[in-house]
Amino acid sequence: MQAHTRLIPTASGLKYGADSLVRYLWFSSAIVAVLAVFFILVFLLRDGVGIVGETGLVPFLFGDTWNPTGTPPAFGTFPLIVGTVLVTIGAMAIAAPLGIGSAIFIAELAPSGMKTVLKPAVELLAGIPSVVYGFFGLVVLTDLLRVAFDVPSGESWLAASILLGIMALPSIISVAEDAITAVPRELKEGSLAIGATHWQTISRVIVPSALSGITAALILGMGRAIGETMAVMMVAGNAAIIPSPITDLLSPVRTLTGTLGIEMGEVAAGSSHYHALFGVAVVLLAMTLLVNSGAVLIMARLRETDTVRDPPRRLVSHETGDRIRGCALPLLAVLLIFATFLAAGPVWAAAVFTGIIAYVVIRTRISRTAVQKLAFGLITGAVAIVVAILAVILSDIVVHGVPALSWDFLTQGPSDLGRAGGIYPAIVGTLCLVGGAILLALPLGVGAAIYLIEYTRENALTRIIRTGVDLLNGTPSIVFGLFGFAFLVLYLGLGVSLLAGQVTLGLMVLPTIIRTTEEALNSVPKALREGSLAMGATRWQTIWRVVLPPAMPGIVTGTILSIGRAAGETAPILFTAVVFSRRFLPSSLAEPVMALPYHLFILSTSVPGARTNQYGTALVLLLLVMGFYLLAVVVRTHYQKSVR
Repeated sequence: MQAHTRLIPTASGLKYGADSLVRYLWFSSAIVAVLAVFFILVFLLRDGVGIVGETGLVPFLFGDTWNPTGTPPAFGTFPLIVGTVLVTIGAMAIAAPLGIGSAIFIAELAPSGMKTVLKPAVELLAGIPSVVYGFFGLVVLTDLLRVAFDVPSGESWLAASILLGIMALPSIISVAEDAITAVPRELKEGSLAIGATHWQTISRVIVPSALSGITAALILGMGRAIGETMAVMMVAGNAAIIPSPITDLLSPVRTLTGTLGIEMGEVAAGSSHYHALFGVAVVLLAMTLLVNSGAVLIMARLRETDTVRDPPRRLVSHETGDRIRGCALPLLAVLLIFATFLAAGPVWAAAVFTGIIAYVVIRTRISRTAVQKLAFGLITGAVAIVVAILAVILSDIVVHGVPALSWDFLTQGPSDLGRAGGIYPAIVGTLCLVGGAILLALPLGVGAAIYLIEYTRENALTRIIRTGVDLLNGTPSIVFGLFGFAFLVLYLGLGVSLLAGQVTLGLMVLPTIIRTTEEALNSVPKALREGSLAMGATRWQTIWRVVLPPAMPGIVTGTILSIGRAAGETAPILFTAVVFSRRFLPSSLAEPVMALPYHLFILSTSVPGARTNQYGTALVLLLLVMGFYLLAVVVRTHYQKSVR
């Protein structure tokens, strides 16, 4: 009897000991994100700080000439920084009104049937790979600009801004629409009940209440524009100059990301040029971290002012606010006109003045009903433009790409520099890269999310881990490529190989899997966990048998989205994994591979006379990536219907 009673605590100890072991395993997974950020920073700074010692910090940041191959070489990044800022400003000027207008339409105006079509359409726009956007911009957009403005080349600041604005739209629309939809219905009903029009309710109640989410959407779009590489590199003209005058939209520019993509593959490791490019990567990473940190601070401040507010002081602020606006708005208008006059000249200043006068007249002279019709017309026009953009891009790729498709094209290797033959090695190489990346990222991402949600409460450690995940999520894809090149290819000696590409892509999609898994786990009611624990199950048994099954659709959706993103990325594998032409499949992880995004990039930019195969490659890549995104939409929709 005594021996029997001693077996009980022993079995219990084994059971809970195994639970502790699982906890430490998931903790290790969560730490990977922090370690990844640490290693990225270490290797970027290690290889980038040398150029500062050679040229000095001020000449490197504010020098007006970037000419690494000159005699003597010049490493001034100011034209690259200016090009990045100008392209981003232009992109946001296009994406912000279209994105917010579309989000308002989907959330407030669209019938339920139309909404179920528009949301997947926007998500499909997000699924188009950046190199396909770049190919469309290079073949169609730049030619339109060349003809419309009668210039020698349409590759310019304007082309890059238009393309980046289109690419930023899905992020802005999706996040802003979620923020608007999350506004309590009582606020809308109360506004309508006291006689406000629908537009007054939207503009004065709903949008201000969703301001933090809309701000986050705009900053996410800005981060996408700053960190984009391939599309900008293909349409911006890549001249390291500052436009003169600064408002010359048709001037070619070069961005920080474009410089890395163009020059990193041809530089000698350890040279001044090599260290200068890593210095450029540090500047780029600092800019993206600044934008992401700004988003966090802005949203925190908005939440604070929304939730902690003294009502009497709020009334006083409204009274004084009207007086302040009465004085400040005319002053701001004068300053805006004067700044436009200095920067762009009298014609643009007159246009701004005319726009301000028109706005004042509209606000003061026409009825509320007319204002609502005008506003709703503009919002509907924004959605129509977004849908038209999607239709134009897809129709151009499909119409010109279908004639290239054949059994031989899908099952043979390339010949004549890709002008003939097929893309079978590129298809297989893409699938191998994606498969290895997901095999790495999925267990680490799911394990990290399980630890953060199920095994710990909010504390300093979890904040550090989540900060690491956020920083990893905001890191531009080209920076992942540089890190993979410096750490995996050179430092670890893996060389340009399938394995190096898989690890790089795995780190890139890791934050997406962590975030989507966290959301899926949070959606499981706490009562299920409490009931399982009350019946004597361990925490891991509860997670495995009670929490994970209902969360699985969300985890699967995040995984599919990650697969789609990994399949369409070019920049992370540019220096780590790919070659342009390879007639045979790789026989080991140590060999380089072909990949559809890189194959399309080289065909588009370096191989004349390959237009048919360019469109065929673009169509196959588009179908592959958007197929994954469409599958994610179907899984999510099916799960939502089953819940109802």
